[in-house]
Amino acid sequence: MKPALRPYLAASSLPPQMRSTALAAALMLALPAWAQSTDTLNRVEITGSAIKRLESEGALPVQVISREDITKQGLTTAAEIVARLSASASNLTDGGSIGYGGFRDQMGMNGANLRGIGVSSTLVLLNGRRMANFASPGDASGVDLNSIPAAAIQRVEVLLDGASALYGSDAIGGVINFITRKDYRGVELNASAGGTSEGGGAKRTASVAGGAGDVSRDGFNVFGVIDLQRTSSLNANQRKFIDELKIPERLPDLLSSASFPGNIRLSSSQRRTLVADGFSTNGKSVISSRTINPAAAKGCNGPSSLYLPDGIGGVDGCTYDYMRDIELYPESDKASLFGRGVFDLGSGHQFFAEASLSRSKTLYTGTPNRVDADMDVSKVPALAGTSLAKLAADDEDRIMTVRTRLSEAGLRTSELVSTNQRYVAGVNGTLAKWDYEVAFNHSSSTVSDRDHQGYLNEPMIRDGFAAGTLNPFGPSSAAGLALYEAAQIRGEVRRAEGSMDSLDFKASRALGALAGGDLALALGGEFRREKQNYRQSDALAQDLILGETSQGPDADFGHSRKVAGVFAELSAPVTKELELQAALRYERYQVTGSATSPKLGLKYVPSKELLLRASVGAGFRAPSLSDLYRPVTQGTAATLVDPVCMAADPGNTVTDCSDTWATFQFSNPKLKPERSRQFSLGAVLEPQRGMNFSLDYWNIQKRELISTLGVDSILAHLDKYGSLVHRDEDGVIDHIDLVKENRGRQKISGLDLGVALSGLKSSIGTFGLRLNGTWTLESKQQTGNGDPYISNLGHFINDGVVQRWRHTLAADWEQGPWSATLSNSYLSAYTDQTVIGKVDRQVGAYSLWDLTGAWKFNAALTLRAGVKNLFDSAPPFSQQAWFFLSGYDPSYTDTRGRFFYLSAQYQFR
Repeated sequence: MKPALRPYLAASSLPPQMRSTALAAALMLALPAWAQSTDTLNRVEITGSAIKRLESEGALPVQVISREDITKQGLTTAAEIVARLSASASNLTDGGSIGYGGFRDQMGMNGANLRGIGVSSTLVLLNGRRMANFASPGDASGVDLNSIPAAAIQRVEVLLDGASALYGSDAIGGVINFITRKDYRGVELNASAGGTSEGGGAKRTASVAGGAGDVSRDGFNVFGVIDLQRTSSLNANQRKFIDELKIPERLPDLLSSASFPGNIRLSSSQRRTLVADGFSTNGKSVISSRTINPAAAKGCNGPSSLYLPDGIGGVDGCTYDYMRDIELYPESDKASLFGRGVFDLGSGHQFFAEASLSRSKTLYTGTPNRVDADMDVSKVPALAGTSLAKLAADDEDRIMTVRTRLSEAGLRTSELVSTNQRYVAGVNGTLAKWDYEVAFNHSSSTVSDRDHQGYLNEPMIRDGFAAGTLNPFGPSSAAGLALYEAAQIRGEVRRAEGSMDSLDFKASRALGALAGGDLALALGGEFRREKQNYRQSDALAQDLILGETSQGPDADFGHSRKVAGVFAELSAPVTKELELQAALRYERYQVTGSATSPKLGLKYVPSKELLLRASVGAGFRAPSLSDLYRPVTQGTAATLVDPVCMAADPGNTVTDCSDTWATFQFSNPKLKPERSRQFSLGAVLEPQRGMNFSLDYWNIQKRELISTLGVDSILAHLDKYGSLVHRDEDGVIDHIDLVKENRGRQKISGLDLGVALSGLKSSIGTFGLRLNGTWTLESKQQTGNGDPYISNLGHFINDGVVQRWRHTLAADWEQGPWSATLSNSYLSAYTDQTVIGKVDRQVGAYSLWDLTGAWKFNAALTLRAGVKNLFDSAPPFSQQAWFFLSGYDPSYTDTRGRFFYLSAQYQFR
């Protein structure tokens, strides 16, 4: 048997003479790794089955990422591991966290998104058990990958098949199971340091792991690991590709009209008065728009405030290019502690316990705050000689609205601290021929959002402008600077707490002998209670913080619910060539009801070179507590065009009709669960030893989707959704309602491809090659019941895109103590977000090459060096308007550029 391949596809029951062949072939689904070797055939449980069986058995498509290859790739966090999965798309990342659709509620969360059908449909486990979801309320309900103790990981098993029948309602897209080391003995020290060629984004890591005891010999084993990581921030002004994107020229409408010096936003009557005066701000023509700036004639105030006639500031005003000085990657400190102990109780029983603690502190730095301040015309020197200055003191046209950037108050800086705890205690063993396990799991998540700089007492700031103490057109006086400091609001503004307590049990046994092996049964269940609490500071509740969106004085909430589920699984090896599997789960959620999720599987081995497999099942996803109970939340949509404005006047341009529209998000306590159906067909082929191919077709269909309409979908279909758009007396959008409802269907299907060549020996060393790719055939969704399907396959829609082809490729070389890996991750080109008034365009393919090398000095010490993004590839240009980072898509790109690192590992046992 091939020792490197035994941990893969553990749900298989192939005949002994064919196990090695099938395992090698099926392993091609592993990203981009194969599992570590083992010399024993212990009965274990692998993701996708609750029946314990030999490690060399397998049935469902499970990718395995070993610790060896995690180290080889230079991956130091769970989020980095998930980002390498070709089956994942639109993950939540640190790079995009600062600007997810303009909402701050889930900043700091890193979330996995298998198949691109939503973070809420991907189940993340630690040693086969749940963790508490990220506590902050929001659209993404799931585990924060920052809470996974990365240094403790032994391997990662990724089930690329809907698993609601075994694991519950949030496993529609699949399951990612992070498995920690077990039975480890000795001490391991790791340290690494890396930096970028252009500066910023440096990273330092250190970990200490230790274990003692042999369960079979000593009756116990204890293991613990401490992992520390620090990443420095990366600002846009440190990256030349930001300039090369030419954002002011290509995306002037996606920038900001809050500049410094400030723009004056005129009413229609104020504009008419100034036009009659022949007033000009650009020094060339009489004003023609409602946005004017006295500094326009002098080019505004570069490099951030620019005169861009096609920009959102228009021909008479200034446009603020926030991409000149914005954070692309946050500063962070992450620490985790994991411990596990196993104790032999005798007579085939064991007691085990786990403790996991993590703390992630992320410092987000954005652009300076902005305000629309009202000032009497006498406070605006440029208008002193106009007719507006001669109006009566009580005339409303004397009040000018100035939209300005508060640069003198400093950059908006907030600190998000996420703390996670998880404690598990249980007993397992064999009783009356049943392999059993019972455990209690307590898991919690706490998120604290704190303002540090640039968030201001709004009434004080508005009064300061009204009195003339603050100057929106130039440097403020000493009194103005003192007012900015006095108005700073610092401290915690939001706090969210979530917890999960669960009791789970499972047991399996052989019922009898069939021609192909034992007929086996597994039974199990889980009972858990979920809680979520949220509260905001008094200042936020009273809507006193400029730059923060208040949810009102009644926004604090606390809710909980009980969930119960039971399941049964049956494995029937009918012949040595054919195995049938069946599973059924009944699950009940307090308030939202119950559902039954069935699953059928088949594996057929017609010859020693070929394995065929198929599965079909149904699932559901219950609405989260946030979906059900979250208070109304005010947010901001990305810059989009109002088609009503465009149609109102033939002279209006995209710039005239673009803005960052206010949104109100509504939860819905009457939501029902989503429903799903999925099936898969696959084949694994090994024509000869060391040559492996696999191909799996998968198909997922969801209905009764829990969703809000995207703002761009609402504006594109005003005939149907116009009631959600609220306008003022001038017809300008005041706000847009985003309401959670069960609506529409979603269809997504594709092919997973795996190819591997191993053990290719030559005079200069041994080579290996691995390719894992996903070709998505269909990805489309209805915005509402009966609506046409809208495809995000190869087309950025609403909040993201599913690329048609994604792959990871790795070539390995080994010679004595030396080894090297050259790897590539690739995402295909796609159609950019469609913007009214703009020509459709393509976003280029994104390809990154990494090179790592290692020298095993002796049995204890290994030194490694690597270069990520070897060719310093920049993110491709995109006109997407979802993220508040313009010019590219931060959800899948790496803004660090070329990154060099060194690492060392020392082990002694």
